Amino acid sequence: MKLSLLDWLVIAAYFAAIIGIALYYRKKAGKSTSDFFVSGRDASWWLAGTSMVATTFAADTPLAVTGLVVREGIAGNWLWWSLLLNGMMTVFFFARLWRRAEIVTDLELVEIRYAGKPAAFLRGFRAVYFGVLMNCLILGWVNLAMIKILGTTLDLPKFQAMLVCLFITGLYTTISGIRGVLWTAILQFVLPMVMVIVLAFYAVGAVGGLGPMKEKLAALDAARQAAEGGTGSILSFIPDLSSPWMPIMAFLVYLGVNWWANWYPGAEPGGGGFVAQRMFCAKDEKNSLWATFFFNIAHYALRPWPWVITALAAAILYPSLSLPGADAESGYIQVWVDHLPAALRGLMLAGFAGAYMSTVATQLNWGSSYLINDLYRRFLARGKGDKHYVLAGRISTMLLMVLGAAVSYVLQSVAGTWTIVMGFGAGTGAVYLLRWYWWRINAWSEIVAMAVAAIVQIFLHTLFPLSGTQSMVFAKSVLITVAITTVAWLAATYLTKPEPDSKLLEFYRRTKPDVYGWGHIAKQAPEIPPVRELKHNSLDWVLGCLLVYMALFGIGKLLLGPPLMGVAFLAISAAAGYGIYYHFSRRGWETLSGG
Repeated sequence: MKLSLLDWLVIAAYFAAIIGIALYYRKKAGKSTSDFFVSGRDASWWLAGTSMVATTFAADTPLAVTGLVVREGIAGNWLWWSLLLNGMMTVFFFARLWRRAEIVTDLELVEIRYAGKPAAFLRGFRAVYFGVLMNCLILGWVNLAMIKILGTTLDLPKFQAMLVCLFITGLYTTISGIRGVLWTAILQFVLPMVMVIVLAFYAVGAVGGLGPMKEKLAALDAARQAAEGGTGSILSFIPDLSSPWMPIMAFLVYLGVNWWANWYPGAEPGGGGFVAQRMFCAKDEKNSLWATFFFNIAHYALRPWPWVITALAAAILYPSLSLPGADAESGYIQVWVDHLPAALRGLMLAGFAGAYMSTVATQLNWGSSYLINDLYRRFLARGKGDKHYVLAGRISTMLLMVLGAAVSYVLQSVAGTWTIVMGFGAGTGAVYLLRWYWWRINAWSEIVAMAVAAIVQIFLHTLFPLSGTQSMVFAKSVLITVAITTVAWLAATYLTKPEPDSKLLEFYRRTKPDVYGWGHIAKQAPEIPPVRELKHNSLDWVLGCLLVYMALFGIGKLLLGPPLMGVAFLAISAAAGYGIYYHFSRRGWETLSGG
């Protein structure tokens, strides 16, 4: 693909804007670790929320969605659509609790919630496990997607593509810290979003319009059903019982187990990772909650359809993508190269660079916060000044950049890596949820859950590999791992001593969790007004999920038909939104500020 002079000027202007923002916030970022990692806790909800959305709009996501749609139909997206159930739980059950904790990283919570050497070990281990191992795996798959894009569009060799991907991102992240990441996210969300909508428009045009596209997809369904059996359709939002691409067992695992049981970056049960980091950046509890609410609406309801529409067009334009061994994810890039007008290709490349950079910048800063705050500062170099730790943060940021680049060379598939990461977090989610609401959870609960989940996954990937389609293998793997891990951590919880009452009392006073599950601790803190919000939060959670799913399906039905059903779904979504507003109005808006 050849780019014009105008294309290159657009790309250069974009990179200049990013570096300019980084330089503007350089001095503020260097004041303290609080400024470098949580922006001095002064972010408004719209800034923190947009940054969350931009981070999850990586260059890998449209490619992975294309792979899912081509192989498993629209219903294949339940792999990540199901995580909304957890996301909305974070909004109403956990966002305010995280903000009350007043911490720099979510790993600090470990030694606030638990006591002694097990807590110290868990905090240090998780800093390495998530900050280095899991973080570099995430960086690797995001790099892999951008390498595919640059290799296909500009015909760059892998090594050169890697240098282009990482250099500017590492530079501005190191200079500006989280402040620069937050503000560049505005540009890094708007430009990619506009361009994927533009690409979807041209993709539909390439197959003759929405009507002819549905007819051609019906023919594709018939051919696949004849070859593979079943009656499923690539256009089904919910898979048929006999779907050849999305078996009902896999769908039920996504909907009934995956969202609460599995750790996954950006959708950690109970919140965590970079989502928690954005909550810590928020001005107060109210801004923390609304930031997370906005993120879930934008991520699950507003953004998916341009990706899905382009993926459906790719399935028609390049039938070979569905063949065994084919790189279905590359279909998205191929539509861009073959059907986007030359005048827009530079903007598209700049948009994908923005999507890539927003994710990598977040992962680098987040991973560095773990290494410095929860490992280096906690165990290796205590009592140093803030300037020392900020410099160490900048050095660790560059180190993570190099390690992430190395991992990119051994990965093959973006969507495949998604399932690996989910698998290694299977079964741990319940512990992360319950530690806020049940006093009996202790440090050993988390340690055993993490260890057993990893061991089971290693066995399933090496000694006892499972058979079936990719979605079926994932479903079986999750069920086995969750079952074994849950039994293991429950046993560890009851076979080890509970945390000391003094530590539990400190946590209760600091975060003010719901009194249910903390009865005997709450009695020791009579000065803390008891919080009883489980019923209210549960209602808002149901309404929030209804709001987003109805908006998601409503937009899809308006595009793919029948449109009247789309209007009805959107009406239900609006009613659910009003229900949340009315419910908070009745409860009193001060409940959003810890009042």
